[in-house]
Amino acid sequence: MGRSLAVMRVAVSIVALALVQLELAGAAWARSEVEVGYTREQAFSAALRYLRVDLGYEVIEKDPDAAYLLFSFADPELARKTGRGSIEVVQRERSVRVLVNLPDLPSYREEVLKRGLLDKLRTEYGEPTGEPPREKPSKKPEPKPEEPPSDAPKEDDSKD
Repeated sequence: MGRSLAVMRVAVSIVALALVQLELAGAAWARSEVEVGYTREQAFSAALRYLRVDLGYEVIEKDPDAAYLLFSFADPELARKTGRGSIEVVQRERSVRVLVNLPDLPSYREEVLKRGLLDKLRTEYGEPTGEPPREKPSKKPEPKPEEPPSDAPKEDDSKD
């Protein structure tokens, strides 16, 4: 009985360790993305200024033609005290998609960076001027305004 309990504990420990490793591996591939109504150039320029000026991060590599930025930053949450990240700006058919990736940090930090960049875009360029997303057509047709019956008396503009 004691031996089977020990074997069961080892098996549970192995499964738990495997789940933790899968979670950590998934976190490394996590990224936050958002579609914006700004131009690709506006989003790229704002991201560059946000990283360099507002946050004081070091931009390691940038390519305006491919619209991506690689950067590093100091962070007390990290064991090695510096982290790396990327921002990509991808042109879509009717909008621009911004992808934020901080592989060494929890996903909520990507969300914080993304929200800061969105605030920067609004501050510098105002509300998006891009085409708004298409609304799905409603299933129920809108009622037509009622017309007066054809035998109703017509209003006469002439006065007696």
